[in-house]
Amino acid sequence: MRRALVTVAGTATAAFLAFGMSAAPAFADHYSGGADAQYTGNVASGHTLSFDRGSVGTVLFQLTLSDGTKIPAYCIDFETPIRSKAKYEEGDWSEYPGEGEFANSQPGKVLWILQNSYPELSADQLSERTGIKDLTAKDALSATQAAIWHFSNGVNLKEKGTPKKVWKLYNYLIENATEIQQAPASLTISPNEASGESGGLIGEFTVSTTASSVPLTLNGPEGVQTVDLEGNPVTEVGNEDKFSVLVPEGTADGEATVSASVSATVEIGRLFKGLQGDPPTQTLITADKAETTASAEVKVTWTAPAPSDDETPGDDETPGDDETPGDDETPGDDETPTPGDDETPPATESPKPTPPADDKPGLPVTGAALGGLIAAAVVAVGGGGAAMYLARKRKSNADDA
Repeated sequence: MRRALVTVAGTATAAFLAFGMSAAPAFADHYSGGADAQYTGNVASGHTLSFDRGSVGTVLFQLTLSDGTKIPAYCIDFETPIRSKAKYEEGDWSEYPGEGEFANSQPGKVLWILQNSYPELSADQLSERTGIKDLTAKDALSATQAAIWHFSNGVNLKEKGTPKKVWKLYNYLIENATEIQQAPASLTISPNEASGESGGLIGEFTVSTTASSVPLTLNGPEGVQTVDLEGNPVTEVGNEDKFSVLVPEGTADGEATVSASVSATVEIGRLFKGLQGDPPTQTLITADKAETTASAEVKVTWTAPAPSDDETPGDDETPGDDETPGDDETPGDDETPTPGDDETPPATESPKPTPPADDKPGLPVTGAALGGLIAAAVVAVGGGGAAMYLARKRKSNADDA
């Protein structure tokens, strides 16, 4: 019998998952979580600028999240073009799949620029803050994208041919940018999967989310449940909380999924990457925040524990002295074909003739036994020779007489 454990919460709950298969395309075996989106066009365009790697237009892109929410984003992959209607998923900076060294360069400075430039600040606000008069939205967008590429891909803007206001804002941003930590994910659960033995806790999963709380849905055999690291049942978790899956002893080998779906915030500076297996597309980073529905799923598998030493057959299961053939089980005197006292022929009977040695099988004649035979032969030959000599001596004496 199977059951789905669904938490009682006011927020959105996860879709039920059939055992061993997903009920929705987003819930794959290795689905770490986050928001899904699609590139659906451009919010605005800036100037075409010249860099040390060539000239390119600057654009503020539009991502449409799975629930229809729209969010602006900049490019953080100077080398790869964006693909029309490309599908995206939220990820951490460390999951950057594009060309260049974004994740290993200065991604925190990119986030600072996003938080302190366009469109987070309007062109008028930037003019007031920087002292650059008469900045337009086009100027602000262009300078912001150029400064992002400087830190995400090591691309340098050329002063020649660049509008003066764009050049000034570009330099202001790269000179003032400081490294800051990335914002939390809308919802992720890591690691994606865990395995172990029945009869205990499996996995140590960490939740990262911008939601205040996340309900958990477990789909698995009867008795399997989500618990905290001390084994206490839990059905709801928060940011940085940890949980495990308890599989009771005796549960047949199998698997379970733990999923969650919640209304959460996609923060500014969150990375969006093209779906794995799809043709390459530009990697984007959000330039604003938005509320959306985020989901995540992890998988747990288990097997029965291997037999321990005390479960290995012991003395009472291994043939012992009393189970090993003893004197009464091993052929004894009465079972041995060698005659015993009561089988010895009576004294009045003539002993049976012993077969010649050559006629019965025996041990090969070697060593001392062979020496004895040779000595006997020598004695016999010597004795015969002596007899012949004495006989001839007597005959000779008789003739002389």
